[in-house]
Order: sequence, then structure tokens, then C-alpha cells
Amino acid sequence: MFKQLIICTILCSFCLISKSQPINKAAIMARKQVPVLCYHQIRDWRPTDGKVSKDYIIPIAAFKAHIKMLADSGYHTILPDQLYNYLTTGAPLPSKPIMLTFDDTDLDQFTIGEPELKKYGFKGVFFIMTVSIGRPHYMNKEQIKQLSDEGNVIGSHTWDHHRVDKYKHDANPKKDDWVVQIEKPTKKLEEITGKKIDYFAYPFGVWKKPVLPVIQKYGFKIAFQLADKRDPDYPLLTIRRILDSGYWTVKAFSNNVKHSF
Repeated sequence: MFKQLIICTILCSFCLISKSQPINKAAIMARKQVPVLCYHQIRDWRPTDGKVSKDYIIPIAAFKAHIKMLADSGYHTILPDQLYNYLTTGAPLPSKPIMLTFDDTDLDQFTIGEPELKKYGFKGVFFIMTVSIGRPHYMNKEQIKQLSDEGNVIGSHTWDHHRVDKYKHDANPKKDDWVVQIEKPTKKLEEITGKKIDYFAYPFGVWKKPVLPVIQKYGFKIAFQLADKRDPDYPLLTIRRILDSGYWTVKAFSNNVKHSF
């Protein structure tokens, strides 16, 4: 009995030591990057859409063709927990892993995007801007909860899409940008899904190094930007994504997925 107690004590001590080990940033930077795609609106272009707008809108036929190409080419979607474990511990991933992310709460992500993913057994990550919840052309609470319940991941994307590098602290919580844009929206999403929210996407993909310790303080395991270089001091908080362009043919899309990471 005494020997068993000693063994248990040693094992517990080892577990505590293992959990307290710092993340090996150099090892994370050295691992091969996983392709991460970013989508916003999924709808056909209108005559009133300018060039900048079109960069964030993928026509329905192009979206469906691109997702079909991923399935036909043997890609497997992964979710952020898998990416985190791979980057921090080297945990194995399925062959040809890819992550599909959706920003801004647009309703067409639920009505068009999610059914198309489901057709091929894919899962996605939906970054929710909470000011939009329930508004016309945006998802409501029930739809967000359904996405989560069906195995997709819900992530935080601020209250109303203000850039994080512009945030200011204030003694009044109602005026503190970090409380308004990060703390309260994240708690709201946790209330909607019944799950802890561990992942964040920067509005416009924009970040600056001084904000990264604050993002870390809020407990996010991974934060997603767009196409800038990762920060070697905060590699998990500067994960790269690329926009899937409606201008790309299926071949161009395939080449960008292969060579952008």
C-alpha cells in the first residue's frame, strides 16, 4: 500500500511538471503549416459589388466547386483542437489536413456553406461577430447553437468588428474596449453553445504584437489572422489563413492551397 502511494505521488508530480512545461515556440514554427481557408459571404456577385467587396464574396457555384475539389482530392477537414495538439505536441493529423473557417456570422454560411460541408463529411470553424446575431441576413442564436451541436466549432470574432490594435483599457467596463469587444462577446457565445470558447479570429485579419499578450491573457489557445508572417514569439496567436477567392478557377484554387503554406 505504501509503495502504491509513493508511485501515485510520483506520477501525479510528473503530470503537474508536464502540464507546466512551456510551449516550445521553435518547434511550433518548425512544423509544416496546415492550410487554413477563410470565407465571408457566399453569394453571387452583384453589379454594385466593387473589387474590394468581391475579394470577400465567393459566388455560390465557385464555393461548391472548390469544396468538391477538396473532397475529390482527398483532403480532410480538421478543427482547432487538432491543430493545437499537432502544433504543440506533434500529434498526428489525417492525410491532407485542411481547416475551413468562416467569419462575420453571415446567414449564407449556415444556409449554403454548412450543408455543402456536410455533404462531404466536412466540419468548419465559425467566428461569430456578436452584434450581428439575429439581425437580417445574419445567423441567430439557434443556428449558431445548431452548428456547434453538429460538431462544428464556434469561435470569437469581437462584438462589432473593431480592429484589436485600436483597443483601449478604461476603468469603466462599459468603455473598456477589451471588455466590450472580447470579454462580453466570448461569454455570450459560451452561453449560446454551452461550451468554452478557445479560439479567436482578428477582425480584418489585423494584429499588432503589443496586443498579443492581452489576447493570451483572455485564454485563447489559438488566434487566426490572414496572410501576414507568424510571430515567432506568439506562433499560436498568429496562425495564417488565406481568403478563398471567387476569381480562382478550381485549378488556381488547388494550387493556392498547395503552395500558400
